[in-house]
Amino acid sequence: MSVSAQLTTISPITNGPIFHRTGASPEDVVRIVESAQKAFQSFSQSTTLKQRQDIIARALKSLEKNKDDLAKEITEQMGRPIAYTGVEVATAIKRGHYLSRISDSVLGEAGVVVGEEEKGFKRFIKRKPVGVIFIMFAWNYPYLVLVNSLIPALLAGNAVILKPSPQTPTIVEQVAGAFEEAGLPRDVLQYIHSGSPTLLESMIRSPLVNHICFTGSVTGGLAVQKAASERIVNIGLEPGGKDPAYVRDDVDVAWAAEEIVDGAIFNSGQSCCAIERIYVHANIHDKFVEEVKRVLSTYRVGDPFDKETQIGPVISKLAKEAIEAHVADAVEKGASDETPANETFDNLPEEGNYVKPTLLTGVNHKMLVMRDETFGPVIPVMKVEGDDEAIQLMNDSEFGLTASVWSKDLAAAEELVERIEAGTVFINRSDYPSPDLAWTGWKNSGRGVTLSRFGFEQFVKLKSYHVKDYPK
Repeated sequence: MSVSAQLTTISPITNGPIFHRTGASPEDVVRIVESAQKAFQSFSQSTTLKQRQDIIARALKSLEKNKDDLAKEITEQMGRPIAYTGVEVATAIKRGHYLSRISDSVLGEAGVVVGEEEKGFKRFIKRKPVGVIFIMFAWNYPYLVLVNSLIPALLAGNAVILKPSPQTPTIVEQVAGAFEEAGLPRDVLQYIHSGSPTLLESMIRSPLVNHICFTGSVTGGLAVQKAASERIVNIGLEPGGKDPAYVRDDVDVAWAAEEIVDGAIFNSGQSCCAIERIYVHANIHDKFVEEVKRVLSTYRVGDPFDKETQIGPVISKLAKEAIEAHVADAVEKGASDETPANETFDNLPEEGNYVKPTLLTGVNHKMLVMRDETFGPVIPVMKVEGDDEAIQLMNDSEFGLTASVWSKDLAAAEELVERIEAGTVFINRSDYPSPDLAWTGWKNSGRGVTLSRFGFEQFVKLKSYHVKDYPK
């Protein structure tokens, strides 16, 4: 019998250990996938959509009851300030209710597609559950990322196996407990803790796993795709972005600066849809930079359990080093660090992985900070002469998750976003996955869809029915 690895969660606040979990063994994988497949066969056939909706509602109510404790766990494990983590839990619950509410129109009778009328014949298409869904999800917004896949998967009648990041191990335990309390049948929802690529590959390659969802890095997404390549199995990938913003010269510059700074450095910039590149029209470039300085000077970096803190630590030492390397590369290649004076930036806590929010000007596309995902609180600003140059630069990327245009002229902005190569485009907003819109990435930002009615499609397969009247 193999020996299971021990996983340690390191605090981003202190860099000390806070949790230990026993990793799954190869024997665990075999047992879990077999029991999940058996549970699926029963769950999909013995429950109605209404019964599944009721289970979801009870589970979400259980999470709501414990939201304060869940918020503290997020802060402890990934470092986001306590002032904001409760909002993630509340938003995840609200999103779960929304997905459940619209499921009738997709999975119920209203979702049945009827073929053309023909005397003596009846033809229609139904959506049927896929089977066992394996969901690997990220640490940066653990509840929000998880509900995007978990809720539609269960509503469709699938069984689910979860694999959290070792950085946020308690999330699956809390969610599994809520669904057990809600009456979800045994083994329909299970989880594993693992940091072993070999073990995860064995899960992905199991013929008893029928769909794979992954949220994380591009490298991780490519590894999942490679592991699944020996099977005919669908996968959904959400590997991140390098999301651009274009500020036209007709905006209220002070307002735009407030909004864009928040969109760039909220959660210490650790959002797949954070603004990571900013292109500003030359006519207002200098004024915009001054307004960004003004906004940054008011931010407070520090202990995430302090309710006044706006920016906490980044997730790890390696992440801190990678962010600082992007800044150093830009400065070495000619960029200017124009970060304003700020007492909390200059006196970062000695322990933990704190990175000061950094404003860079004079950047270009030869710099890492404009090409590779930084995933940190860095604001690179590049001057452009007009719309065409801005759009060309925005599309000059391997990524295509979100992009934003900031302008008083909505008609002009709408014309511009039609030319942007991204799955979600914003006008005068950013960093907001709306549950009624499809969340999908173009280029290396992913494959597949979550959220909206289209977010159910990866968890179902189509079954066509062709019925001919019996001859009289």
